[in-house]
Amino acid sequence: MGALGKLQELGLELPQPPPPAGAYTRAVRSGNLVFISGQLPLADGAMLCEGSIGEQGASEKEGYAAARQCALNALGVLAAEGHDLDRLRIVRMTGYVCSATGFTGQAQIVNGASELMAAVLGDAGVHARVAVGVSSLPLNAAVELEVIAEIN
Repeated sequence: MGALGKLQELGLELPQPPPPAGAYTRAVRSGNLVFISGQLPLADGAMLCEGSIGEQGASEKEGYAAARQCALNALGVLAAEGHDLDRLRIVRMTGYVCSATGFTGQAQIVNGASELMAAVLGDAGVHARVAVGVSSLPLNAAVELEVIAEIN
């Protein structure tokens, strides 16, 4: 079963990517690599999870779902850029988590993105990764995801 079939099996659809929110493009290809600009947890134009995670902010469960949405949005960018999801490999992801003071569960939050990529792309979705805690993100997002994919 291909990536689109796996998405359907998971009850998911590829979103139409929103236009860039600044002076950049949503993706750049260099050789066989595609660098996808930071994806926020937007669904139908609305931010799914805002502010910090931990303490009195959003829950880890909400952060995990937000990271998952970021990954889905990154796949949407790849498809919108004309790339066949069955011909790519996720090489590296960097997840930024807006973290309350003392919150150290960034890796568990970014697992939402990593696990979605593996579920949809199989072994081609398993990647190197960095999970970083930050004090704020654009548009008050709780999570932002940067993705590098290789086109085969």
